[in-house]
Amino acid sequence: MSESTTNEPAAGESTTHRQGEPDSQKWLSGVISLIGLWMAVSPFVYPQATAMLWNNLLIGSAIFLLAGYNYYRITTGHSTSTGVMSLVALLALWMIVSQWAISGEVAMSGLEVAGTGLVWSNVLSGIVAAVLSAYIAYAGGRGVRAGTAAGAR
Repeated sequence: MSESTTNEPAAGESTTHRQGEPDSQKWLSGVISLIGLWMAVSPFVYPQATAMLWNNLLIGSAIFLLAGYNYYRITTGHSTSTGVMSLVALLALWMIVSQWAISGEVAMSGLEVAGTGLVWSNVLSGIVAAVLSAYIAYAGGRGVRAGTAAGAR
């Protein structure tokens, strides 16, 4: 009467994603892409120095495009790009650290390089983007069987 369920895939079945994960990964990739867009635009909202302007434009645009690429991949039925989302996580971590690395400042007292609002916006956006993209990279990578190519079916 009742059917038993198993986590083992049937012969020839792809294991790149488990049930329900692609939609959450697609949604989270879209959110990360919007966070990257905010990072790129935020220097025009808050007062900033020239170095922070270029850092935000380049890193924010890269996060926007890479997360958008992953969103597009998932929308078209492909698996999550673990490498791309890992790169997004690293770029988001750089966005956090760059607030003090640019112009050689290593303490909160050195916030003259940018307005306090921009610094906290970058730090919070970077934390959220890093955590979400690391989760997507982890979730996308754990579904691939060891010893097989990612695209093999």
